[in-house]
Formats: sequence, C-alpha cells, structure tokens
Amino acid sequence: MDDFIERFGAERVWAATVATLVAIVGLGALLFPQQVYVEFIWQYYWGPVVADAHSWNCVAWADGQQLSCEEVGTTGVGPTAEPGYTFVSYAGYVPTLVLLLVGIIFLLRRLGIERFRRAFFALFPFMLFGGALRVVEDANAAAFATTGEMAIQLPWSGLIISPLIYFTVFFIALFALVASIWLDRKGYVSGYEYPLAGFGTALLTLTIAYLAYVAATEPYAQFYPLIPLVILVGATLTTAITWAAIGRYAPELNRGTESMGIVVIWAHAVDGVANVIGLDWATSLGLPANLVPKHPINRAIAETTADVLPADIVSLTGSAWPFLLVKIAAAVFIIWIFDETVFEDSPRYAILLMITVVAVGLGPGTRDMLRATFGV
Repeated sequence: MDDFIERFGAERVWAATVATLVAIVGLGALLFPQQVYVEFIWQYYWGPVVADAHSWNCVAWADGQQLSCEEVGTTGVGPTAEPGYTFVSYAGYVPTLVLLLVGIIFLLRRLGIERFRRAFFALFPFMLFGGALRVVEDANAAAFATTGEMAIQLPWSGLIISPLIYFTVFFIALFALVASIWLDRKGYVSGYEYPLAGFGTALLTLTIAYLAYVAATEPYAQFYPLIPLVILVGATLTTAITWAAIGRYAPELNRGTESMGIVVIWAHAVDGVANVIGLDWATSLGLPANLVPKHPINRAIAETTADVLPADIVSLTGSAWPFLLVKIAAAVFIIWIFDETVFEDSPRYAILLMITVVAVGLGPGTRDMLRATFGV
C-alpha cells in the first residue's frame, strides 16, 4: 500500500478515493433510488435535516412527499426520520470528516501557509459566525411554526442545519483564506491574516444584523439584551479565574498553546455558561421559558444532577451548572495535551486541531447564547 501511494502520490490517491465514493453513491442512487436514496440517504442523512428545519419530531417519506409523521399517521408510508444523529449517520459522517481533514492538510501544504498562530486568531470570527448562522435556521424554524412559511426554503435552509452547516462554514472560510493569501502575495495587504479576520468579522456582523432585523420586525422573535451580557461577562470571569489559577499553580500547562489557551478556555466557558443560563435562568432574564437542551450530553448532565441532588437544592442552583465545570475541565485538559513538543513537531496539524477544539466549544455556545438573545 505504501508503495502504491508513493508511486501515484498521496494527493492523487485521496482525490481518486473521494471521486470513487461520490460516483458509487451517485450511481447507486440513480440505479436503485428506493434502496439507496430513500432507505439510506434520505432516511439517515437528509430526512433528519428536513425534520429539524420544520421543528418536527418525525418526518415521513410518503410517495415522494416529506410530511410530518403526525400528519400522515403510521400506515402506508415509507421510512421515517427524526432530527439528530444515528449510528448509521455517524458511520457516514466520521469517514467523511476524516477525508475532509486529510484534504485540508494537503491544501495547507499546497498553499504554503506560514504564521500558523496568527491564522488561528484570524479564523476566530468564523467560529462565532458558524454559531450565529445556525441561529438563522432556528429563526427560520420559528417562522415556520408561527406562520406556516419558511423565510429560507429547503433545500437552502438545509445548508445551515447540523451537520451540513459545518461544511458550509468550512467552504466559506476556505474561500476567504484563499482570497486572503492571494491579496497577501499580490502585495495588497501586509499579511493574509488581516483580510481573513476581516472577512469573518463582516460575515458575523451581517448575520447578527439579520437576526436583529428579524427580532425587530417579526412576531416570532424578540430581543433580550441581558442574555448576552450575562453570558459574556460570566464566560470572561470564568476564563480569567481559570487562567489565573493555571498561571499560579500549573504554569507549565500552557507553555505550548500560550495565548491560544485563553481562547480555548473562553470558547468552552461560553458554551458552559450559555447552557447554564439558557436551561436554568432564561426566564429570570426575560424569556417566557427556559431553553430545552439540544445535545444529549447537556441533557444527560442536567437530568443526572436533578436526579442526584435534592429538589430544594436544584431549585436554588439549577441542574445545568455541572456542564460548565465539565467544559472548563476539558479545556484545561486540552491545553495540557498540546504541549511544546506538539507545536514544534507538527505546527500545521497542531493549529488545525486547535481550531477544531475551539469551534467545537464556541459554535454551540454562540448558538445557545444567540438563541436565547433573540428568543428563537
């Protein structure tokens, strides 16, 4: 196998693998539409996106129509799908993610990017943009629930629903990165990181402006300014306390990540605080109801806390606060893992993984914060 890759080149083998897989799936869907498209692609990949877009608990395939399971009943319909992930969908998404990461590594080599740490900070606005963009779909689902019409119709709205939104944001960031490098090498800017950060900031600003416009003009959204204020202040204080504790008691933990460690902790603190506020204290800050956890880990932690602690304690502290502790512990562990040797041996791969780590925390955290901020 190594001889084969060396002979034809790793990039060509990667491209041929991707092309072959796409061809197999596409040809199978054309030749066997019921078995390949309806009972596999639709049921496990597109159906969950359709259900999520409509805020349905279940969507059914009914002779080519995609209808709520409650509407069509349980007889005479094809497969059904629910929002979220299954073992089958994970079996498809994980290899796809691996192939994508390999492709990113090849691309970074081709582009010859330097100043990796600056690239990390320049991509920070895109991580916020991804979470904000997901809230656009939350507002879209709220519009459908209220008016029966979507502001953004399928299939376009599917591009901003998990997991497709990760690919959408990735390709947008990739386009911005290539454009920024072109501007740098043409001498229009003094470094690619400046226009790259500018692209991300502009996209984030436009997305939040759209959500603010919806909140100001539509009945299904409202603006609750205390939500982002409390979450951002809480996350920043949590980060400051954690960072000070590391500096005093274990400074060796952050010799590899350096100032990037602050971003890692803050990103996961935002996710943790947003969950605590949204799940337990949203009504205290003006929302008509507390949010419902969207991810199984959040839900499991909240339910376990409620089961273990006495009811009178939970009424005072809420049940989501252990999630914040878990997120901070995970962030500190990540900082410890990424020591000096990781960045010295493979700086390109280390920065790529660091970006992924921050995105995993900041994307969901930004979404939860903005969902509560705009009441969707």
